[in-house]
Amino acid sequence: MSNHHRNLITLNRIVQTGAVNFIRNVSLAVAAMAVMVVTLTIILFSVVTNATFTNTIAQITSQISISVFLDSNVTDAQAKDFAAAIKKQPNVDKVDYLNKEQALQSFIKANQGQQSIIQAAQQATNPVPATIHVYPEDLNQIKPIEEFLTKPANQKLQTKDSPSYQGDRKEAIDNITHATNVLREIGIVAVILFAVISALIIFNTIQMAIFNRRDELQIMRLLGAGTWYIRGPFIVESIIYGILSALISVLIIDGAFAAASSALQASSLGLLDINYAHTYFTDNFLWLLTLQMALGIVLGAASSTIATQRYLKFKTTK
Repeated sequence: MSNHHRNLITLNRIVQTGAVNFIRNVSLAVAAMAVMVVTLTIILFSVVTNATFTNTIAQITSQISISVFLDSNVTDAQAKDFAAAIKKQPNVDKVDYLNKEQALQSFIKANQGQQSIIQAAQQATNPVPATIHVYPEDLNQIKPIEEFLTKPANQKLQTKDSPSYQGDRKEAIDNITHATNVLREIGIVAVILFAVISALIIFNTIQMAIFNRRDELQIMRLLGAGTWYIRGPFIVESIIYGILSALISVLIIDGAFAAASSALQASSLGLLDINYAHTYFTDNFLWLLTLQMALGIVLGAASSTIATQRYLKFKTTK
């Protein structure tokens, strides 16, 4: 019998033994899998919500601009040159230049239904200044744009109220970016915390399984069983924990988003766009399932490997 064939038989026995051990230790497995399910669910929810936040921020960013109000003495050519210079700055996505007439029409459109304001704006002398709308790529990186706009040479082209990234508007934009950053940080901390807890519980589960089978394992060693022949079933058992936990976590997230988007008829929860999150989850289902399976397998295998290494006192080679 060739070594390759012999190795396949050994591997098959290890997998079968691991599956049998999983069934034997199902009561212990429940506790390990429960925490692992929570860990993988948090990880999956974090991935989906991060993608959703990114999409939400992109939509918010596309609608938020820094308005630059130009002095009445600035010519159309000077305004276009200034707009072109702004466009070249880092973190600038696009720039829209509106002359006085275009700015007036935009103002009227934005204040539809408020006749007194519209009538005041339509007086003989157009009070609305020519305006440059600057759309940033990243709300976290607005400072360089503001510094460029507030240079003395550039401020001479603007009114006293320019740029508009000031006061309440500045605070609103900053609050949005701060909230999303905090939510991401909380997600990362939660993932790390539950991953550690999950690994410790699997570690203790394998330790208890080793203790319960200590006589059997001792006999196997006396009969000359190799290191991986004894350790392998425990790793297979933990991998089964990971696979089943991954499947359960995916079903939980799928059910949660389905319930939120249909039964609860919710389109959003604050910055979390439920409909987009559900669509993203559905469109990327296979990729997310693969990610969960991989994480579950790695988490289970790593925990059991450390446990067997420590408590069986094996060497790393046969």
